[in-house]
Amino acid sequence: MANTYEDFKANFLRMSGIDLNSYKESQMKRRIDNFYVRRKFSGYDDFFRALSADTEMQKEFTSYLTINVSEFYRNPPQWQTVEKDVYPTLLDRFGKRLKIWSAACSTGDEPYTLAMLLAEHVPLMQVDILATDLDKDILEKAQEGCYVEKSISGLPKQYRDKYFESDGKGNVRISDDIKKRITFKHHNLLKDPYPRGMHLIVCRNVMIYFTEEAKDQIYQKFSDSLVDNGIFFVGSTEQIIGPAKYGFKSAQSFFYEKTKE
Repeated sequence: MANTYEDFKANFLRMSGIDLNSYKESQMKRRIDNFYVRRKFSGYDDFFRALSADTEMQKEFTSYLTINVSEFYRNPPQWQTVEKDVYPTLLDRFGKRLKIWSAACSTGDEPYTLAMLLAEHVPLMQVDILATDLDKDILEKAQEGCYVEKSISGLPKQYRDKYFESDGKGNVRISDDIKKRITFKHHNLLKDPYPRGMHLIVCRNVMIYFTEEAKDQIYQKFSDSLVDNGIFFVGSTEQIIGPAKYGFKSAQSFFYEKTKE
């Protein structure tokens, strides 16, 4: 059934719609091998049979593969750039109803951060952010808006005080006012249609896991998703090589602007 890694990838694609060929093989194979060895399966065939029969294991495995690592205000200087430079520039160009997409949003830290920062510039009711991820379970957690207190430790105090409530036991919940400004949706970057007319797209620390061929396709789709002069915000471990071929130019470190066609 799935005696080799190639067999496993083909069968998993049919079962889940997730194409593991688009991820860097050395990283992905190591993660998969670690997963099934820890659970004492004898090989890919044995593992896939169990996976096919156990929906909870499928969910756990998918969540494991999608590498959900996130935190509020990760890499603070970049978020300061968003608040003090990127948002004012976009608001000047496009008005106060910005269309913002947080792609591969994980547990929701980034879209919620985007909303809090934008609310410093426009009334909160005018904030509208799309947040998507491949992992349906992680999207449910994001919608709940509950976090351990440590995850917001890097967030400026003004936002912690204004938008979070502590339970006194090391956990915090984000305010409903912010939660209402985020629309969470399931989305596969490799196969699903991309939203159009976006002014700002944020996709950070995700592209490093894809093959160069997959990156080419995804970067072009992100470019097509942006309006002219829109901004694409990437992670601190990422750099677009030859951005012009996707219709981008470097605005500053980690920020790319879509050029007019």
